[in-house]
Amino acid sequence: MEALASSFWNLCASMGIFIVVGVLIAGILHELVPEDLITKQLGTRGWKSVFKGTLFGIPLPLCSCSVIPFAAELKRKGASEGAVLSFLISTPITGVDSILATYGMFGWAFTFYRVITSSIIAIIAGSLANVLIKQHVSPVAKFSLNPKAQQTIRINNPAPEVNRVRSFSLKRALHYGFVSLLGGIASPLLWGLIIGAFISMMIPGNLSHYFTDSRWLGYLIAVAIAAPMYVCATASLPIAASLILAGVSPGAAFVFLSAGPATNTVTMGVVKSMLGTKALIIYLGSIIIGSVGFGIVFDLFFDATAIRGMLSHQEAHGWIENIGAGILLVLIAYNLIQARFNKKNKSCSGGSCCS
Repeated sequence: MEALASSFWNLCASMGIFIVVGVLIAGILHELVPEDLITKQLGTRGWKSVFKGTLFGIPLPLCSCSVIPFAAELKRKGASEGAVLSFLISTPITGVDSILATYGMFGWAFTFYRVITSSIIAIIAGSLANVLIKQHVSPVAKFSLNPKAQQTIRINNPAPEVNRVRSFSLKRALHYGFVSLLGGIASPLLWGLIIGAFISMMIPGNLSHYFTDSRWLGYLIAVAIAAPMYVCATASLPIAASLILAGVSPGAAFVFLSAGPATNTVTMGVVKSMLGTKALIIYLGSIIIGSVGFGIVFDLFFDATAIRGMLSHQEAHGWIENIGAGILLVLIAYNLIQARFNKKNKSCSGGSCCS
């Protein structure tokens, strides 16, 4: 138990301060960049919208489920299938909070590679969609999802506000970053830290020999786990770091970091309902093939030993990192307690509680 707690704290200290700063910047960005500006820029048809969809998606701190209502609004505004698809792929993989956390754990080279490759995958998918799919304007209100999934998306991720003109508010920025944004990923982030700590503690140290002989197996396992799993870009980092320390190649861990945040069963259902089966095939094919391809390139040209050494040396943290870990855990606990309290209040107001 002591080893698990130690691994858990090391992961928190490695990324805590970067996540805290990241969500702060995300809140400020949310205030400075109105959502209707994005819909206006991407709510057009053509090749430029694919590139704009990718570029706008990189800094936005939206996970693979919270990006859905945004994408639905883009489609309603008349954006091409390619623009919507590129936005759906680039947005969940990155985000300003995830970019800073990736830098804190893996360094600038890994971070730059992650941002660039996710952009390439998104552009390829959007371009293929524009070429292979007959462009048409279709309603997006009817998703063929189960009612529970629709309710989750509707409650946790309301549709973007449009035609909004208001001055900058630091209070709203802080609330969005530390409550709305962090609250939305608090649970998966906590589980990501726990799973990462468990992997660090339990997986045998000789695993590297096995994956060295069967490197393709590492890529395939990463895809098989990442594709259906719901994990946000930030929450995937401690799991990937623990896999690398356990002996999995950095390229296989990169596959998990790329495919995991961009896909999950809910998003797959929305893509099929909103854009059609052909778009779903392009969406999954681009992410899987692109992630594995760039994972292989990463293993060929990057020094795995240096990355493992960087992660290993993070066990000795200074007071800034430890304070950051403490702040992160307090914020996670606050948001989880608040969410449970709100859920209990809703149940009581619905008449299911006894007075």
